[in-house]
Amino acid sequence: MTCATETFDAVVMGGGPAGSSTAIALANRGWRVAMVEKAVFPRRKVCGEFLSATSVPVLDRLGIGTDWRGAAGPEVRRLALFSGRQVVEASMPAREGFGRALGRDVLDLRLVAEALRRGVALFQPARVVAHRRDGEAASIDIVSDAGERTLRAHVVVAAHGSWETGKLASQLPRQHDAHDFLGFKAHFHGASLSADMMPLLAFPGGYGGIVWADGERLSLSCCIRRDALAAIRRCRPGLSASDALHGHLVDSSIGIARTIGDATLAGPWLAAGPIRPGLRAGYGDDIFRVGNVAGEAHPIIAEGISMAVQSGWLLAEALGSAPPGNAEVRAAIGRRYEAAWRRQFALRIRAAGVFAALAIRPSTACVAGGLIAAVPPILTLGAALSGKAKPLPAFG
Repeated sequence: MTCATETFDAVVMGGGPAGSSTAIALANRGWRVAMVEKAVFPRRKVCGEFLSATSVPVLDRLGIGTDWRGAAGPEVRRLALFSGRQVVEASMPAREGFGRALGRDVLDLRLVAEALRRGVALFQPARVVAHRRDGEAASIDIVSDAGERTLRAHVVVAAHGSWETGKLASQLPRQHDAHDFLGFKAHFHGASLSADMMPLLAFPGGYGGIVWADGERLSLSCCIRRDALAAIRRCRPGLSASDALHGHLVDSSIGIARTIGDATLAGPWLAAGPIRPGLRAGYGDDIFRVGNVAGEAHPIIAEGISMAVQSGWLLAEALGSAPPGNAEVRAAIGRRYEAAWRRQFALRIRAAGVFAALAIRPSTACVAGGLIAAVPPILTLGAALSGKAKPLPAFG
């Protein structure tokens, strides 16, 4: 075992889209940045994988826009609702172009590679085990196969997501409730769906989405209440949770059955959660927060990656070109960042909560589905409320 101390301007805990975006944006401003990521890349992850067109200018500034365009799936120009026997189509709201999807096993790796190219010090796989303030600087203790190490910095950024529990001040408490939403995700080959379409799925107990990603992979992600999943498994004894859910999806919607009924899985189902929707503090305990640890929308609106990369950029903009060495200055920056974060994301988080509540109950889903079938542009309006046409102010 070895033990060493290194000093940086900022330490970012987490190397996903939020963490990498923050690290790159700060490095572009001349900061010395360390990023700590516990997982080994490439890795598949429970995620809808869609990125709205309003986030593409951020990718350009981060340096991976060209790579993203070359690797991502087709443009999503149409929306759909798959609910029971209903299949309703509408147009996607567009401000400047259309969004596309790229697998997290590809996106995360490319973001990390760009961070390394910009001079970010990457510790991967490594785990943060302690965080403490020592005067104006913070000490971050990490553990990896190479041993123990302490990273010191004035600025600490939590980008580890809301699902990761632990003893750090930025980690959320463990949660287990019958009403929790659990996330599932799978890729398929040989699916049947128009290339430019992204359906919203509404089924008893949950909701989800489907989109074509890279490599002709269809990405299906969904959330289901824990008690609904338990009931489904009781009706399908002997099946795993993912197999039971797969059958439930196909049986509950003619649109889903037509899309993946004859498709083959490209790798196993993934599961994670529970998800933690809601608004949270963007700054607290002298730690800045980005991605869904700062706040999380129900994935029904497919805005998770966009919110991750945009929040990283917002934080870097708030922090500026020089790391604040004073706690009062950091707190003032934290308040400005929180205000900007809420202006950008609060409406879509609230809208997502309403959409999710409507989708998971058969009675309300039927009424909402009937209304959408009668007036399909409601889907377009819902996508607009979810932020699909709202760029960051700097890029508007």
